[in-house]
Amino acid sequence: MPTAPRSRNTAPPREDVLAAVMATVAARGLDGLTMAGLGRQVGMSSGHLLYYFRTKDELLLQTLEWSENRLGAERRGLLSRPGTVRERLDAYIALYLPAGHRDPHWTLWLEVWNRSREADATARARQAAIEGAWHRDLVALLAEGGSRGEFRRVDAERYATRLRALLDGFSVHVAVGLPGTGRDQVLDRVGEFIEETLTVAG
Repeated sequence: MPTAPRSRNTAPPREDVLAAVMATVAARGLDGLTMAGLGRQVGMSSGHLLYYFRTKDELLLQTLEWSENRLGAERRGLLSRPGTVRERLDAYIALYLPAGHRDPHWTLWLEVWNRSREADATARARQAAIEGAWHRDLVALLAEGGSRGEFRRVDAERYATRLRALLDGFSVHVAVGLPGTGRDQVLDRVGEFIEETLTVAG
């Protein structure tokens, strides 16, 4: 149910607007996200939303950054817990991949990627910062696994780039619902890749 309109001098907290974007994407997909509809949800006019976010592209990118900040906190928690490096790598991979078809976070990522063809340098740098956080954590995991003897010694930067490309490709398949590439199947295939390329033979 839409909230009552707010006065012209008040606005909901930014996080409430971004949470409403994610909830809309989860429930109705990107086609269901309009500035007018979002405004009704949060008690603002579409013009008022544009005053704060300037463009729909900026609204989507800020929502992605907000979602990534939440995922980043979860990722840091997973990577700092006790256990083997392989267990933490598996947790990283499970968090990276979409939860399933039409995962709202990945739906948003795909849209931001698509729109980035026309993005300015600042927006591209913000996208790169999101990618960089995932990459650095993966490089650190691979280096730790190598130093502990759990993994083969590899060029961690190069291997991380290859593994994330594999995860990105599979993630797109899962998010769009490509037949034969459900989340469980992808987890199995990525696990096979890790065993073949990284695990030290017993």
